[in-house]
Amino acid sequence: MGEPGESGTCGAATCPSTGLAQYLAGTGHRVFAIGFAHKHGDNLLQAQAVGDAIALIRARLGAPQVDVVAWSKGEVAARAYVSSVRPSWGRAYAGDVRRLVTLGGPNGGLDYVYAHGWSFDLATWPACGGTANAPSPHLYMTCYGTYTAQPCLGVLPTGGYDCYPGQRQLLARWDGRYGVDGSAQDWWTTYYGGQGFYTSGQGIQAAIDAGSLIAPLQQAGVPAAVRTYLLAGGSADIPGVLNENRGPSDGIVFTASALDTTGIATVGGTRLLSGLDHLELGWAPEAESQVDAWLG
Repeated sequence: MGEPGESGTCGAATCPSTGLAQYLAGTGHRVFAIGFAHKHGDNLLQAQAVGDAIALIRARLGAPQVDVVAWSKGEVAARAYVSSVRPSWGRAYAGDVRRLVTLGGPNGGLDYVYAHGWSFDLATWPACGGTANAPSPHLYMTCYGTYTAQPCLGVLPTGGYDCYPGQRQLLARWDGRYGVDGSAQDWWTTYYGGQGFYTSGQGIQAAIDAGSLIAPLQQAGVPAAVRTYLLAGGSADIPGVLNENRGPSDGIVFTASALDTTGIATVGGTRLLSGLDHLELGWAPEAESQVDAWLG
C-alpha cells in the first residue's frame, strides 16, 4: 500500500507513485509498514511478525496501543494475531491493538483457485507456458500432450513440497452460494476432487481440511476491545487478471467475504466502495479518506 504499481499492476490503467501509507502519513498519522518474506507464506508465522512489529513500535513510541490497517491476505495474519490463533510457541495477543481496519480482507474465505482452476493452471504451470507465482488446484495436468506432475504448485502439501501454505489457509467454500465456473475444463473434478480429462487433484475440501484458518479465526473471534472496520470493493475489473465473476466481488475476493463480520465482536463500521477493485483499495482516494476517517 506504499507503491501501488510495484508488483506490475495497481488495478488500473495508470498507477500513482504513492499509496495509502503515504496518504495517512500526510494526514498526521505515525505510519509503520510491515512486509512479509513470501507473499504466499504461512499466515501464522506472519501473524507473529505482526505481533513483533507492534511490540517494537510501542517500545519506540511509548504507545500503549496501535491501529492496524491490513489489506488482502495480510488481513488474515493481522486477525490471527489479535485472535491469538498461533503456533504453540507463538506470541499471544498482548492487548495492544486499538483498531483493526481491513481492506479487501477474505474474512469469509475464498475459493477462487478451485472455482477457476483450468484458466488458473494455464497461467501458473511452467510446463504449459505459465509464469504466475500462484498455487494450482491440481497435482497433474496434460501440457502439450504430456501428462505432467508439478507437486510444488499444489495447494496441499505433496511429495515433501508445501510452497503455498498461506493460500491454503484462506480457503472456504462458496459453491453453495455462487456455484462453480461450469464453463471451465474439468470444473467438477477441479473443485470436488478426482481425475478429469486433463487434470487430477484432491479438491477444495481436502485442502480446507489440511489447514484453512477461516473457520478457526471466526471461532476464536476478534476481541471486543478491538474495534474492527471492514472495507470492500465491488468492481471486478483488474486489468490482466481472471476476475472473480460468479458473484459481486472486487475481482479476487467476494464482497460478501470482505464484509463478513462472523466472529468480530465490535464492528466499528463497514463500507462497500462499488467502483474499486481489489488493488485499488490500497491507493484510491475514496479508500484512503475512509480509512483516515475510521482511524480518527
